[in-house]
Amino acid sequence: MSALNLQPLGVAVLAGGVALALVLIAWRLASRRRSLPCPVWLRWLVELDNPFTKTNRAAFIVETLAVKPGMTVLDAGCGPGRLTVPLARSVGPSGRVVAVDVQSGMLQRAKDKTQATGLTNVEFVAAGLGDGVLPESHFDRAVLVTVLGEIPDRTAALGELFAALKPGGVLAIVEVIFDPHFQSRGTVTQLASSAGFREAAFFGHSWAYVLHVEKPDTA
Repeated sequence: MSALNLQPLGVAVLAGGVALALVLIAWRLASRRRSLPCPVWLRWLVELDNPFTKTNRAAFIVETLAVKPGMTVLDAGCGPGRLTVPLARSVGPSGRVVAVDVQSGMLQRAKDKTQATGLTNVEFVAAGLGDGVLPESHFDRAVLVTVLGEIPDRTAALGELFAALKPGGVLAIVEVIFDPHFQSRGTVTQLASSAGFREAAFFGHSWAYVLHVEKPDTA
C-alpha cells in the first residue's frame, strides 16, 4: 500500500485519538463537579486491563488478594465485569461472587460475560455502595477498583464495606491516575481508617496502586 493511500487511514486514527481525548477531558471535568460513574457507552474504556500499569491488571489484583476456592467475594462497583470473571474462576464452584453496580447496563454486560464463560457462581445486585443492602460479616474478600471517587458518600460506602466483611476480611482498593476520579493514597487511607480498617499491604506507587485494608479480627 502506498504512502498516499495510507494518509486517509492516518488522518482517521488521529481524528479518533483526538475525539477520545476530548471525551476523557469532558468526563474528567464533569466528574470534578459531581460524582459521575463511567457511562455505560464508555464501558470499553474500563473493560480491558490498562497496558501501562501492572497494579490495575485483573490477574495481579486477584493474585495479591489471595482469593481461594470456597471464598465469598464482593466485586463492589463491578462495572462491565473485568474482575467478576477472574474472581468467579478463583473461588470455584464452591465459592460465590456478588457483583454490585449502580448501573443496570454495566450489570448486564458483566452478566453476559459470566454466562458466556459458563460461570454460575455469581450473583448480581443493582445498588449503590452505601445504600445498606449488603449483608453483614458475609465476605472474605472485596475489591473496589477505580470506583471510590465515583461514590457520592464515600464514608457511608466504606462503612458498609467494613460491616459486610468478615473479621479478618480484606478489601483491595485500586486507584490509577488515568481514572477521572483518581483518589490519592493519603485520601484513601484516611477514609478507610475512619471506617475502622487498618492497612495490610500496598503495591505500586503513588500514581497507580493497590491498597489492602483489613477488618480487624477483634471488630
